[in-house]
Amino acid sequence: KKKVGIEACQLTPENLAKMVALIEDGTISGKIAKQILPDLVERGGDPKETVEAKGLVQISDAGEIEGIIQEIMDGNPSQVEQYRSGKTKVFGFFVGQVMKISKGRANPKMVNDVLKKKLS
Repeated sequence: KKKVGIEACQLTPENLAKMVALIEDGTISGKIAKQILPDLVERGGDPKETVEAKGLVQISDAGEIEGIIQEIMDGNPSQVEQYRSGKTKVFGFFVGQVMKISKGRANPKMVNDVLKKKLS
């Protein structure tokens, strides 16, 4: 990581506000924002364009997330059974697998909601 003094910072207040708006409207997660922030500080530019250019738009399509979760459940029947028999700590395993497959782009709240529904 490069250290950039405030005078060399290329991120304008307007673009910082745009990045916050992208988080609030669900286009990106806080994790994705942290990924693009160093680039915006160093080079500037529009956060939405940066996100799209890097292919980091958050996955908020319930059908797509459900498909990923079903694939994980089908491939890990013993963990599904463990969860259903009361070992709720296995829930973190499923969240981790979804994030791994989606490369961290899946909407975390949606992942939790869909997982709870499918595992119950």
